[in-house]
Amino acid sequence: MSDLLVAGGQVLRPDFTVERADVLVDRESGDIADVADPGTVDAPETLDASGGLVIPGLVNAHTHVAMTLLRGYADDKELDAWLREDIWPVEAELTAEDIEVGAELGLVEMIKSGTTALSDMYFHVGRTVDAVERAGVRAVLGHTAVTVGKDDEDARADLQRSLDVAKEFDGAANGRIKTTFQPHSLTTVGEEYLREFVPEAREADLPVHFHANETENEVDPIVDEHGVRPLEYADDLGLLGEDTYVAHGVHVDEREIELLADTGTGVAHCPASNMKLASGMAPVQRLREAGVTVGIGTDGAASNNDLDAFDEARDAAMVGKLAAEDASAVPAEAVVEMVTRGSADLLDFDSGRVEAGANADLAVVDREAAHLTPAHDLVSHLAYAVRGSDVRHTVCDGEVLMRDREVLTLDEAAVRERASEQARDLVARAETGA
Repeated sequence: MSDLLVAGGQVLRPDFTVERADVLVDRESGDIADVADPGTVDAPETLDASGGLVIPGLVNAHTHVAMTLLRGYADDKELDAWLREDIWPVEAELTAEDIEVGAELGLVEMIKSGTTALSDMYFHVGRTVDAVERAGVRAVLGHTAVTVGKDDEDARADLQRSLDVAKEFDGAANGRIKTTFQPHSLTTVGEEYLREFVPEAREADLPVHFHANETENEVDPIVDEHGVRPLEYADDLGLLGEDTYVAHGVHVDEREIELLADTGTGVAHCPASNMKLASGMAPVQRLREAGVTVGIGTDGAASNNDLDAFDEARDAAMVGKLAAEDASAVPAEAVVEMVTRGSADLLDFDSGRVEAGANADLAVVDREAAHLTPAHDLVSHLAYAVRGSDVRHTVCDGEVLMRDREVLTLDEAAVRERASEQARDLVARAETGA
C-alpha cells in the first residue's frame, strides 16, 4: 500500500477556514497522515485538486438506499397514504436481487456527489453489505423491523432478525460497516415487542436507529394511547441514549428537545422528504441551540427524489430559516457542519473533518464553474451553491472511489442498465400480483 497525495487545491479546515494545502493520505491505515503546506510532502500517487476545494466526504445520516428503484414511482401524497397505497405494496414484492441492484445505483449516485458514508434502513441487508463492500464507502446498516399487520410469531421473528443482522454484519467490509438495531417507528412496532427486544439490543451494546415524530399522525396516537409525547414514551422504553439517533424529529416540543439533549440522542434531519410529503419543518435551530447533535439525511429516493447531500444541505438551511422565521437561523457554517461532522458523529465514524488522524474520507469540489463564481465565501458556496455534479474526486478510507467524475469501484453504465430493468420488473410484479 502506498500513500496518496491530494495536491494543488484549497482545503476546508475543521474551523471552517480555507487555506491552500496538500492532504497526505496513509492508504494502509485509511487515515489522513498530514495536512501540509503546498509542495512540502510527496507520495507515489497524486490526486490533482488544482482549482478545487478539498472537503470532508459528505455523510448521509438517513436513507433507504435501495429505494432508488422507486424513484418517481409515487409522488404528491402525504406520508400515510403514500406508504399504504403505493410504497408498502410494491415493497412487498422486493427481492434480495432488487435490494442489491437498487443499493448499487444509490451508491453510484452518492459517490458521484461526494458522499462517503451513509446510514441505511431496509431489508435483505446482506445484499446491501455486498454492494457497500464493492463500492468502497462506509455505512451503518440494519434490518428494519415492523410488527403492524403481523401475527405474534412473525412480529417477534422480524425484531429478532433486526438483532441478528446487527450482530452478524457489524465490522464487515474491513470495518467500514457498522450496524444498528432498527425498530421502524414507535407506531409501526407494538409496545410489547419494544419492551422485550430493546433491552436485548442494549445488552448486546447495539446502537439504535428509528423513525420518530415525522408527522403529526405519528404523534397523536402515542399521546392518545399513552398520555405522553412520543419521545417520552421512547425514553420509558429505553430507546433514547448516546448511541441512538432518530430520523426526522419534525414535531418535537420543548420537553422532547430537552430529552434528546439530556440523553445524548441525535437527530437525522431530512428536509427534502419532509417538505415533499408535507410532513412539516423540523426545529433545527432550537435543536442545535439545546445541544442536540443534528446530522442531515436524504431519506429514500422515492420521497426526495435524489441522494445528493449538497441539495439536502441547501434545503436544510432554507427550511431551517422558515421554521425559525429568522434568516440568520441555520447558517451556512452550521449546515456544512451538519452534513459532515454532525452526521459522522451520529454514525460514530471518525470522519467529517480534514485533519491528521481523521478517516481519509474526502471529496474534491471543482470551483471552476459559473455558479461558483465569484468566490467571496467558499463555505457559503458549499451550503447554497455547490451541486453534487461539481464533485471531481471522491476518496473513502484512503481509496479513490471516483477520479475526474469516473466511478472506479462500480461500473456506472452497467449499474444503471441493470437497475432500470430490475425496476420495471418490480413494478410489473406489484401491479399484476405475479
